[in-house]
Amino acid sequence: MTGERFWDRFGAHPEAGGARFGVWAPNARRVQVAGDFDGWDPNRATELSRDDATGCWYGFVEGAGQWDRYKYRVLGADGMWRLKADPVAFHTETPPENASRIFASSYRWQDTDWLKARREAAGEHTRLPMSVYEVHLPSWRRGRSYWDLASELVEHVRRHGFTHVEFLPVMEHPYGGSWGYQTTGFFAPTSRLGHPDDLRHLVDELHQAGIGVLFDWVPAHFPRDAWALARFDGTALYEHPDSRRGEHPDWGSLVFDFGRWEVRDFLIASALYWIEEFHADGLRVDAVSSMLHLDYSRGPGQWEPNVHGGTENLEATALLRRLTDEVHARHPGVVMIAEESAAWPGVTRPTAEGGLGFDLKWNMGWMNDTLRYVVREPVHRSHHHHDLTQPLSYAFSENYLLPLSHDEVVHGKGSLAGKQPGRRQEQIAGLRGLLAYQWAFPGKKLLFMGGESGQPAEWSEAHGLDWPTANEPERHGMARLLTDANARYREHPALWRRDADPTGTRWLASDAGANLLAFARFADFDEGAALVCVANFSGVQIRDHRIAMPWPGTWHEVLNSDAAVYGGSGVGNLGAVVATAEPGTASGLEASALVTVGPGAVVWLAGRFSPVA
Repeated sequence: MTGERFWDRFGAHPEAGGARFGVWAPNARRVQVAGDFDGWDPNRATELSRDDATGCWYGFVEGAGQWDRYKYRVLGADGMWRLKADPVAFHTETPPENASRIFASSYRWQDTDWLKARREAAGEHTRLPMSVYEVHLPSWRRGRSYWDLASELVEHVRRHGFTHVEFLPVMEHPYGGSWGYQTTGFFAPTSRLGHPDDLRHLVDELHQAGIGVLFDWVPAHFPRDAWALARFDGTALYEHPDSRRGEHPDWGSLVFDFGRWEVRDFLIASALYWIEEFHADGLRVDAVSSMLHLDYSRGPGQWEPNVHGGTENLEATALLRRLTDEVHARHPGVVMIAEESAAWPGVTRPTAEGGLGFDLKWNMGWMNDTLRYVVREPVHRSHHHHDLTQPLSYAFSENYLLPLSHDEVVHGKGSLAGKQPGRRQEQIAGLRGLLAYQWAFPGKKLLFMGGESGQPAEWSEAHGLDWPTANEPERHGMARLLTDANARYREHPALWRRDADPTGTRWLASDAGANLLAFARFADFDEGAALVCVANFSGVQIRDHRIAMPWPGTWHEVLNSDAAVYGGSGVGNLGAVVATAEPGTASGLEASALVTVGPGAVVWLAGRFSPVA
């Protein structure tokens, strides 16, 4: 097996007169192919030939062709026959059916300019804007296909001004309630929404609209389904044979044997496949913490130490470093993102410096601290002001993306709007303020679908989104606020140019009693631009509060989450404030301004440096 386009050697490939097959099953006694082409008759199944040097089986099946269903009949090392789906299938039946399908793409891409621009921007991920709309495709609008989404979803994302979409795993999975995180088709997009070229069309349309595409990808574990990877050749082949390493206690799934080079090649090839064959602009690697720690969710006696007696999974660490290195070497400009929640040091540090080599990491700390603060009644928030201020103490320890993700709006946690205290109008106002605050805070941005309109109900994959109607003005105001925030975000380099630079952000005010804080974001020095974010998380308006400012002059109000156009009370600063020279302010800066902020609101004030006040 090889990590470089090994999908050209494995899986099913239609050719003149039939199709050729290749599968890895080193401990199998015999391997056959059965399918539509032989009526699924075991007596007519085609025998594959074994390559003793690799443990792979190959063969040609006459009469097999595009769209045909098939499975491997594997006589395992234990003497049992098993009917198995292809680990490298490119297409599948629609669940709950689980046969593989022969499929060769005929799609012609139209995104050459996009890919060229992506390569040219390689290495600039921390200095470019990124606001991500996270989407579970099957439930965004129930009943829509990839082809439908190529018009409806693309227009929605473009209209709201997001730079990227992130798809919850599109890889085939038997249980819809896993949202794709229990993958069986590591090379096959789910057929629930169409065939693989339909997904290619969706990605292509997003690219032509100027929108990047990120895929969630799950190398940490896989489900136990008997027809899939589990005990593929009658032995623990893909999974680790020791249950202390090979079984996941939280998810009831099996853990890959990261120490086996063939398994590592399989996973590296899967990652490259989605980049090369589906033009993914990045992969968000799920559950990285569970891969890195041998004692993850395990008690004493339930885990096996590494060779040094420690808890680090050395084989998984090596896999992740190889993964990020290979992706960056082969596809400059593709972004690798880690969901890592256990504070592993150096997740976004280059591998040459001992890091894991990811470009970005989800800032789970920011998400947890901030949500823990905003769910409280305003009268109680002053006692928990540290939850709001603490995230800035670690905001530059990695290259971060700030997520308000699917995990926070499901299984009884409530919607983002529903987390806010108060009546419906106050909840919507609170959510407008939260998103304006998130968009100003250092780090890239991610919002799960439904948050853009203040959906009142928590998300359910079975129900889908609750789309606003014409008689819900507060939700339309919410959507307009986010659209404007994305537009202003792109327009002001201060909000993204120095995300990873601690000197690019500075505290201006932190008043626990008033539930108020303010900070400044700075663009590059030669741009002479800054943006000040003032957040009022109290339940009352704050008028003429003196805030330290980076320099004297006029600061224009470019966003106000309490503006009447968004359904707010209209409290604001009449378009601008004037900062005056005032040596010796508490912040050490030499200017300040009187700022007014509505209840639960956030305002952005933009200014450019001028030597004349």
